[in-house]
Amino acid sequence: MSSLSKSKKIPLEKKYKALEKNFKELNRIGTALSSERDYDKLLAMILKKCRELSGADAGSLYLVEKDGNTSCLKFKLAQNDTLSLENVLDLKLPLDKSSLAGYVASTGKTLNLKDAYSITKKAEYSFNRSFDESTGYRTKSLLVIPMKNHTGEITGALQLINRKKNFKSKLTAPAKTEKQVIPFSAENIEIVSSLASQAAVCIENNLLYKNIETLLEGFVKASVTAIEQRDPTTAGHSERVAILTVRLAEIINNLDSGPYREVKFSNEEIKEIRYATLLHDFGKVGVRENVLVKAKKLYPLELDIIKHRFDYIKKYLEREYYRDRCRGIIDEPHSLTVREYYLDNAEQLKKEIENLEMYFSIISNANEPSILPEEKAGELSKLTDRYYHIDGEKIPLLSEHEFHFLSIKKGSLTDEERCEIESHVTHTFNFLDKIPWTKDLKRVPSIAYAHHEKLDGSGYPRSVDLKQIPFQSRLITISDIYDALTAADRPYKKAVIEERALDILLDEAKAKKLDHYLVKLFIDAKIYELVRDYRFKGVI
Repeated sequence: MSSLSKSKKIPLEKKYKALEKNFKELNRIGTALSSERDYDKLLAMILKKCRELSGADAGSLYLVEKDGNTSCLKFKLAQNDTLSLENVLDLKLPLDKSSLAGYVASTGKTLNLKDAYSITKKAEYSFNRSFDESTGYRTKSLLVIPMKNHTGEITGALQLINRKKNFKSKLTAPAKTEKQVIPFSAENIEIVSSLASQAAVCIENNLLYKNIETLLEGFVKASVTAIEQRDPTTAGHSERVAILTVRLAEIINNLDSGPYREVKFSNEEIKEIRYATLLHDFGKVGVRENVLVKAKKLYPLELDIIKHRFDYIKKYLEREYYRDRCRGIIDEPHSLTVREYYLDNAEQLKKEIENLEMYFSIISNANEPSILPEEKAGELSKLTDRYYHIDGEKIPLLSEHEFHFLSIKKGSLTDEERCEIESHVTHTFNFLDKIPWTKDLKRVPSIAYAHHEKLDGSGYPRSVDLKQIPFQSRLITISDIYDALTAADRPYKKAVIEERALDILLDEAKAKKLDHYLVKLFIDAKIYELVRDYRFKGVI
């Protein structure tokens, strides 16, 4: 091979290796861009990689956005190695040919300027020197490239400033700028254009992902609103429990000692926990509303029926008394014996009515969702045996159905109603399991499903133990119990004070129902204080 052939071959080999290197770098950058979910980080990465590939000292990025009925160029990001600048300004440029970025975004043409200060007056565009004048920076070579998505639509513009011979050098003085800065090459244009196209697609995908996230966030909030409208007495509960649970997860992330020091939740896993917590009670929409909001042992209509029955009996007794009295006066108007008889009957009537009022008071007291003492249960039982015969009809003071509800030992629910309330967990799981969650959120149904389970297997609905309860669910359980105890808006119970609620959590932990370490962490870190403003309104 001749020396001339060899001399031609060497530059070709160098060019090939450079192209191969750039190709690999573009692939690597493309992979990194497509995997970045954080929008701001994505934009910063795009600009940084374009500067690195082209050797640019500085750069800025603009995206086409809607501004009312018109489109504009929104300034998103600037980077400058010499000035250590990386900021975001609230700046919008018209989508026309007056500015460099506007010209490129409106025409789709690339601008490659050797010196920004040498733009002729005949040019349709101009360079704004205000930044240079305010900072002392000297903008010289400029490369402005349109960003196009997969359909060819222009979505923004990349502006690269001052290509340097040595990328690591700082342009700290005009003389250094003159010495170091060189024009952007055709190769720079080719590789940055390729990267700009990839970037445009990644930005579009990222915005689509953000829109999906926004849609999901709206769906979750709408679901929480639906729960609260179904059960207004628990308004704010899901949000408060989410605040407490997310904070507990964040504190676990920062542990450097203890049994959970190696547990670390990613941002996606924190979001998964938050969604599971916000939706943990959604299954309440599948529970009958009258059971869901039942404040006392009897439903309001049932107590009204008893009240009307007692009033009816009183009116009947009064009617019979006055009917007999009228008959006596008519038959024997001047008889002292008759008068004494009816005086005795009046006393008897008064006593009977007082008894009825006492019986109704017993029923009203028993109707409260408090613990029912044995003696009160006995008094109620006696009322089922008392009857009044009225117009040939045998009327009991208390029916067996009513007695069944009033004899509830604690709370306001029968065993059947409590099972129906507890079924909300299964309804929640069945509902959430039908949603096509993304990979990052696929455990939302199972996390929410276990929020009423206890470590000793005494929870519901499946009575599973420690090994089958997701760790995230244990966090929700602690927060859920605390909020339920301290909530001041439940009609069927009074809120307990903060100290008592924390004692109850500790008691549950000692009984091995809750995770003792997590309960202590919840208390020691004073996580409960995050929702203190919601608390203790009307607490006695």
